[in-house]
Amino acid sequence: MTTNLPFPMTPKLLLSSFVSLVLITLLFITRTSFSPSSSFQPLNNTLRISTSSTGSKLQSSKSASCNKIPPSLADALVHYAASNVTPQQTLSEISVTKEVLEKKSPCNFLVFGLGHDSLMWATLNHGGRTIFLDEDESWIHQIAQKFPSLESYHVRYKTKVRDAAALMAATRDREECRSVSTDLRVSTCALALKGLPEVVYETEWDLIMVDAPTGFDDETPGRMTAIYTAGMIARRRKDDGETTAVFVHDVNRKVEDEFSMEFLCRDYMTEQEGILRHFTVPSHRNYGLSGVKFCP
Repeated sequence: MTTNLPFPMTPKLLLSSFVSLVLITLLFITRTSFSPSSSFQPLNNTLRISTSSTGSKLQSSKSASCNKIPPSLADALVHYAASNVTPQQTLSEISVTKEVLEKKSPCNFLVFGLGHDSLMWATLNHGGRTIFLDEDESWIHQIAQKFPSLESYHVRYKTKVRDAAALMAATRDREECRSVSTDLRVSTCALALKGLPEVVYETEWDLIMVDAPTGFDDETPGRMTAIYTAGMIARRRKDDGETTAVFVHDVNRKVEDEFSMEFLCRDYMTEQEGILRHFTVPSHRNYGLSGVKFCP
């Protein structure tokens, strides 16, 4: 059937109509591609302030939620952005512990030492529990005023670096120093730290960092007891299938080198980066029952 149009359909009119249709389509595509919600989409992949998982229409400003970064993370960003103080460990050393935290966090992280890197460790373990043990009570108060979110405790050490050799000789072959069944709080081993906060003994620790107490000369406490205690805490984990990552810093020094190899065990050493050693210590709850040795 033929329809009579009220105007002639000339090639010029057809071309004009086609061009108009193309322009309208391009205008629509352009407005859609460069709308505010589309143009800022790449930023949402970097810092997600507010998002909709269903792809529904944007909510009104009254009902939209704003996901703020945690205060601890905000404190860390501001602190390290404005600080000229270098952390105690190098970037490559820090990266060793960071990689383990990426796999295990949020977790329980025990740190012997409270320093310029403490806020970083707590932030990397966001959502977990990180506590710090330090020998300097005034330093703890100073840090607490600046970063009240950090959980730290004062520890008194009774040893001296000058006594390290005698302590090693007196404990390395003593059964009471290798018995996992004995609670550290009542241990007769001279290396056991018995006066720590209860939370230290009652918590199943996933990571332990030994970067304190001081040990730079003969009159400082040294890390003999901290290293031994870290190793025994790891061995006393209740689940036989669990392991604890133990890190010892400053292994270029005699005490840290010898005591970590003796009480954390050479065969448990996973890696060494710079002057940081990483040990993976398994639970020894069945020690004495199934023939598990203190060191492999």
